[in-house]
Amino acid sequence: MITNHFLGLLMLSILQPINALPVAPGNTVNLLGTLQEKDDGKILQRSKRGWMWNQFFLLEEYTGNDNQYVGKLHSNMDRGDGNVKYILTGDGVGSLFLIDENSGDIHATKRLDREERAIYTLHAKVVDKRTNETLEADTEFNIKIHDINDNEPKFSKDLYFASVPEMSDVGTSVIQVTATDADDQTYGNSAKLVYSILQGQPYFSVDSDNGTIRTALPNMDRETKENYQVVIQAKDMAGQMGGLSGTTTVSITLSDENDSPPRFANHTFRLSTLESAEVGAAIGRIKANDADVGRNAEMHYSIVDRNGQDMFTIISDQNTQEGVIRVKKQLDYEKQRTYSFKVEVTNTYLDPRFMYSPNPPFKDDAMVRVTIEDVDEPPVFSRNPYIIEVHEDTAAGSFVGVVSARDPDADNNPVKYSIDRHTDLERLFNIDSVNGTITTLKGLDREMSKWHNISVVATEISNPRQTTRVPVFIRVLDVNDNAPEFAMYYETFVCENVQSGQLIQTISAVDTDEPLVGHKFVFSISSSNPNFTIVDNEVKPLNNYIIPVIQQIPIQSDTQKHPGSMPCSRAR
Repeated sequence: MITNHFLGLLMLSILQPINALPVAPGNTVNLLGTLQEKDDGKILQRSKRGWMWNQFFLLEEYTGNDNQYVGKLHSNMDRGDGNVKYILTGDGVGSLFLIDENSGDIHATKRLDREERAIYTLHAKVVDKRTNETLEADTEFNIKIHDINDNEPKFSKDLYFASVPEMSDVGTSVIQVTATDADDQTYGNSAKLVYSILQGQPYFSVDSDNGTIRTALPNMDRETKENYQVVIQAKDMAGQMGGLSGTTTVSITLSDENDSPPRFANHTFRLSTLESAEVGAAIGRIKANDADVGRNAEMHYSIVDRNGQDMFTIISDQNTQEGVIRVKKQLDYEKQRTYSFKVEVTNTYLDPRFMYSPNPPFKDDAMVRVTIEDVDEPPVFSRNPYIIEVHEDTAAGSFVGVVSARDPDADNNPVKYSIDRHTDLERLFNIDSVNGTITTLKGLDREMSKWHNISVVATEISNPRQTTRVPVFIRVLDVNDNAPEFAMYYETFVCENVQSGQLIQTISAVDTDEPLVGHKFVFSISSSNPNFTIVDNEVKPLNNYIIPVIQQIPIQSDTQKHPGSMPCSRAR
């Protein structure tokens, strides 16, 4: 049984002798078996609680040659006769911490780092060496490592990237950079950081408390300078002399705003094109310049003169930001040889902040002069294509149709007509080379070919290199020149004693003439066979007919089934 003769755990520090050890709030030291506390100037006494526990404090990063003294355990059961043994267990005992079992002195054998571990939990007890009887029960206490300022602030990145719109107001937030300090946040100023800017003034500033970087100058223009390298320092000890510091670099880019209008370097553009340029063909490009980039440099071109709007269009090339001028209507040198019109350029996306200052307006214009060049044009047909119809019973040499072409350069210049024989390998047609009349060379058969597609060529007599082709589609119209045929061969068997009027077979016919389906056929039975009759099957398609028996005659029985014939049944 533990009596009130125990002496509690004595807290000692390497920095303070035992007789000068202060008792911190909550750190109770039991020396004489009673606990004395002061309350309103009065000394109060109460019985001791037994083997007491508390904390030892040890300074980190000890650099001495000897083991670092931690403190001393002592019990009032220790009479100094060497019969008391102090026992220490727990975190690091034997490797980091050693105890003199006779004196209770505790030493640290290695250099300790608070950033690796701040608190060690140990257990102490006292036993009688002779009897191994426990004199003081196992009690837990802590060894807390006191911090020193041995860690510099560290930023999470060596290089940060940030952007801020050009022309931003002073004080606009750009980015926040923060550093961490591994020292104790709760002890002194070892981890109290202050931020400052080492490079980047006067363009930017940094909040000393939280590391927020802000713009410090108004009207920073991306077109003047786009990139800035800013160096930020974080210093501990609240920025005082002797504090440790760390730095990082922030690469800041001014992002573009639409503060620059498009401008033509030249205000007159001269273009030329052949009169034969096709509708939609590009005849030239014009370009304005914009100091902005990306979306803010996208431009829209438009023709603002009616003279140009009728004959030309302009579109914006999104890749080059050029204005591409295209032919809108067919040009004719003989009608008009030059065109002059005004083109206007504006930004596609406008920022209201910069539309009226400092250099309005946000558009520009230029004159475009287009010269039309004459070309010897090929003949032009009156139609393209031609579609002609002719009956299949048309005889060879019959009229089919007429094509007509003219020389657009001179109406009096004659042209010559011909058929491209690659499109008429069977030589079914002929054309008059002077007047363009098409006739047949052979008879036509719609059942062989319903359409004939030929190419007619018109050639200038004065310049045979100028030719034009036109497709001529000739449709062969049907005439009733094919007899109907039975769809199949029919072999019908009739049962004996069949009733008069009994259906014995359904038959159908086909005709290759038009229409391909829905023909109305008339069927009849030879008068030499009066035993059967044929009637129109109105509930079937028009080309299906039925043959009923018209009178009862002796017929040999056959029970085999045949396609289209009716099955036999026993007569009653």
